[in-house]
Amino acid sequence: MAPQPKPLMTREHIARIEVGHTRMTRPMAWALTLAMLATIAAVPLLQHVDHFRAYRAGLRDSVWPQAYDIFKAVPVAISAGLESKRSLPGRILDGNNVLREAIHDYTATLEGVSVAAGAVRPYTQYVLTAWLGVGTDEVYIGRDGWLFYRPTIEYLTDPGFLEPRQLAHRAAGRPGEPAIQPDPRPAIFEFNRQLAERGIRLIVFPAPAKPMIYPEKFTATFDGRPGVPQNPSFDRFKRELEGEGILVFDPSEALAAAKTSGPRYLATDTHWRPEAVEQVAQRLGDFIEQNVRLPPVPPAGYRSETLDVTNLGDVARMLRLPPGLEVFPAETVTAHPIVTRRGQWWRPRRSADVLILGDSFANVFSLRPMNWGESAGLVEQLSYRLQRPLDAILRNGSGAWGPRETLSHELARGDDRLAGKRVVVWEFAVRELSEGDWRFADMTLGERPAREFFVPVPGSEVIVTGEIRGLSEIPRPGMAPYRYHIMAIHLTDVRTVRDDKPAGDAVVYIWSMQANVLTAAARFRVGQTVTLRLKPWSDVSQMYEAINRSELEDETLHLEEPCWGEVVNP
Repeated sequence: MAPQPKPLMTREHIARIEVGHTRMTRPMAWALTLAMLATIAAVPLLQHVDHFRAYRAGLRDSVWPQAYDIFKAVPVAISAGLESKRSLPGRILDGNNVLREAIHDYTATLEGVSVAAGAVRPYTQYVLTAWLGVGTDEVYIGRDGWLFYRPTIEYLTDPGFLEPRQLAHRAAGRPGEPAIQPDPRPAIFEFNRQLAERGIRLIVFPAPAKPMIYPEKFTATFDGRPGVPQNPSFDRFKRELEGEGILVFDPSEALAAAKTSGPRYLATDTHWRPEAVEQVAQRLGDFIEQNVRLPPVPPAGYRSETLDVTNLGDVARMLRLPPGLEVFPAETVTAHPIVTRRGQWWRPRRSADVLILGDSFANVFSLRPMNWGESAGLVEQLSYRLQRPLDAILRNGSGAWGPRETLSHELARGDDRLAGKRVVVWEFAVRELSEGDWRFADMTLGERPAREFFVPVPGSEVIVTGEIRGLSEIPRPGMAPYRYHIMAIHLTDVRTVRDDKPAGDAVVYIWSMQANVLTAAARFRVGQTVTLRLKPWSDVSQMYEAINRSELEDETLHLEEPCWGEVVNP
């Protein structure tokens, strides 16, 4: 009988045989196992050492690392389930939702404070960005060195922001978070009604997003294609507002048409260039004069100067690349600051008959902490175009709610910021239509409350001690689009240091983050006694009002006149 040929073996079969017969000495096996365990243990051990060192230095109020905070969520979740009024499966689901949200917050916070991640992430991101062209969860890498902020892209690619399913999805929110108002129309209609009762005309101004004007810098699909991309709901939104008699100013087509004469947006930043700011201010001035009759005033005598500014854009900074290994170069622009007849920087005037509510699109080139110069932003350029004083309430980060919140608080305190106004221009980033919280804001004028809270005499400063009763939330460095933040503090048992006299309570605004670095105040805790140097908020509001800030949870404190604080002996 002839011998049978051996069956041919595939590469996969041979590999399985060889792997299955891999031989390893016992010392080598122990060495590899110990190396693996040491690598796994090194990360939490390093975190423990770093947090203990921070505790010894007074930078943390607990010797226990943040890694153990998750255990606090278990009794909270159990309590939520027991307090639920639903059936047993519903109670389990409610408790699970609370625990799931706690785990989400815990992992996000742990990621931000991880020593190992902080050391490795910048270099890993450098390799991903420089070699592979990959951004982050918040940053998309475009073409020709352009960067895009994720929400600006999602505004264009998501379903219409007025679609019922989209509104329901946003209204539901995430478990454990307060409900939001996703539909912009009711808040805008109500605000228009509130202003109309006082004879004030409203102009709504959605500032175009960068990918609307430069879609070809994001994808080659738009090479040579005319038109401006928009969210599917925008045209309907505009028609409904105009149907209610609300003026809508949309400069997107004009900005797109002007691209041939030079760039209109910053390549590595969310915002527009000075050329676009000035172009829009000119057109907005024309729009106001065509639609609103303003009383004549003598020319203010404002004049324009020239200033070259070099800065790295906010989107590029969000990549958090290692120092000295920049992938995207800083940009240089020529801004035109507006100054008075006496050569002083332009400043808003509360008695003006035009009020601008705005966000960072109005602040860029105006607010010094944004590092693009000052006194050259949208409000200044509009004031220069009209040659009349303007009033302004600007807040970075939340054009849908922040400026209206500030205005509402001032009115509630009896400070009539709307007195004498003829026009309110409400500017907000267009992406707010799909991601903003469009809560109602009460515009009722209240009475000035009796002085129960301590505020120094205007033009003075006082050093006080006090116990912290409440703190507002603060952002995590590098996780927010803005590098500066102001927090609010509720102080009780306030006493002046000089004469040890009791002064009641105080609401204090204070720096919590500067240039993406947390301040000493950011480490404050409820119950802690602190020493602060206070001055009236009114003395500094023109400088700091536009900075992104958070308010105290107790809304009754929003009616109190605040102070500005600085830490003494941090």
